[in-house]
Amino acid sequence: MTTTAESVRPAGSARTPKLRADASRNRERIVLAARDAFVEHGADAPLDEIAKRAGVGNATLYRNFPDRMALIQEVALLVKNRILALAETATAEADAVDGDGPFDALQRFAHATVAEKVGGLCTLFSNHVDPHDPQLTEIRERLQSAVGGLMERARAAGELRPDVAHGDLFIALSQLTRPLPNTPCLMLDDFVHRHLQIFLDGLRTPVRSVLPGRAATFEDLQPQN
Repeated sequence: MTTTAESVRPAGSARTPKLRADASRNRERIVLAARDAFVEHGADAPLDEIAKRAGVGNATLYRNFPDRMALIQEVALLVKNRILALAETATAEADAVDGDGPFDALQRFAHATVAEKVGGLCTLFSNHVDPHDPQLTEIRERLQSAVGGLMERARAAGELRPDVAHGDLFIALSQLTRPLPNTPCLMLDDFVHRHLQIFLDGLRTPVRSVLPGRAATFEDLQPQN
């Protein structure tokens, strides 16, 4: 039976300034379990099921997240922070003297990012997360700088075709991780890296075709209101 506790608990901030190590691990397990549940079932994924996936009791979930919206907000922050960390790590690898080149760093970033299942969360974030939240805005700006800089390094090295931008990469990552209608979500994992590599190979020089339209930018992907 699905509990109704989420509907009666007061809304408020789910943030705790300092957590014990075990409490911090529980919180992260809850958020990661919620990410996967929201991908599979959307914003109405049962919170009882999320707690079960995380291996915690319902009371632990509600102690960390007093309502559904607080949990969705935390999923957005976690996913975007994890992608930012991947981008900044890739940038450091691209700048390393003994590194294997900026395009290889870009590829590693792309393959690692698909694990965050951003495509399956697009609708959730668009409908339930404030795009102007200060923390999300800061993450977005840092991510744009990191990925844009990484692609410019690859372009300057003669490895990346000149007619693409960071928006093109994120559109591909989103499309490749978006569950297909009437298809089991987990089935994507068998093919996503294969299809991503096909896309990445198309970003390499020498250019083999003229792309229609224009390059997509980060601005194209942001809410217009």
